[in-house]
Amino acid sequence: MKKLPKYSIALTALLLALCSCGGMKTKTSDNNKQESLVTIPTFNADSAYNYVAQQVAMGHRVPGTMAHKNTAQWLANEMTRHGADVIVQEATVEVYNGKEVPMYNIIAQFAPEKSNRILLAAHWDSRPHADHDPNPENRLLPIDGANDGASGVGVLLEIARHLGVTPPAMGVDIILFDVEDYGAPEWIEGDNSDTWALGSRYWATQPHVAGYRARFGILLDMVGAPGHCFYREYFSQHYASHIIDKVWDCAERLGFSSVFVNSMGGAITDDHIYMNMAGVPSIDIIQMNGYSETGFFDQWHTTDDTIEHIDTYMLGAVGQTVITVIYEEK
Repeated sequence: MKKLPKYSIALTALLLALCSCGGMKTKTSDNNKQESLVTIPTFNADSAYNYVAQQVAMGHRVPGTMAHKNTAQWLANEMTRHGADVIVQEATVEVYNGKEVPMYNIIAQFAPEKSNRILLAAHWDSRPHADHDPNPENRLLPIDGANDGASGVGVLLEIARHLGVTPPAMGVDIILFDVEDYGAPEWIEGDNSDTWALGSRYWATQPHVAGYRARFGILLDMVGAPGHCFYREYFSQHYASHIIDKVWDCAERLGFSSVFVNSMGGAITDDHIYMNMAGVPSIDIIQMNGYSETGFFDQWHTTDDTIEHIDTYMLGAVGQTVITVIYEEK
């Protein structure tokens, strides 16, 4: 994704306690204002990490390559294995240089019969060129995209595993958007914001269900690098401040306020823009770094965006927060 304007931590005692008991219970209120206990599944960060590693091991997920096609099939199979009704939305889209590439949006529907729904999303493709690599010789090379793409997908695959075992009150749709990261490289001047997020743009105009609606949407992007934080992204705040409040308050209750920082970050062109345009109030949980030149993690859009830079604590903080929000929703 493109930015518009120009802490490795040990696992907490909380997560250890959750692992030992297999879940946690929180109080919520039903429509009659009667308190009831809701069992929140325990998110397994190691499982999410393995999902990230499996994606990276399949090769560069650049649209039009065999690794891209094979990964699309694997993602669809995994979601089916976890009990989802899966739709693969196929199309051909034109990228910044006029090249046409195949697009596969993987759409996993859990309890599709339920009218009250939550939308979760991430992009699964990886960037075709490492245009921010410090070594100029690497800048035409594709990247592994361990954090930029695979980390969010890994978290959602682990959440999908729980959705298939213990259904929440809400219906849940997980969309793995394609061709998000094929935007114009750094050396092409001008406003290239419309060259990004092509999969979500396609879905926004041609949703998998006519008249699709969800109560809210949460996008995950770059959620695995150690030492970085999640700020309240500008467009998320503009379109869905109440959802940011819900998620950030949940993170604080769980003990993750050091990474879910309750202050404003930058404005990001990302898939949540088109989720909002489709009528779903959506936020972007994305790592930002106000101290770096790019505004993102050090390995962003370089050949060093590899599995070695993925932190299970960060995956666990995001995963446990999101899964708690889902299961508390009534």
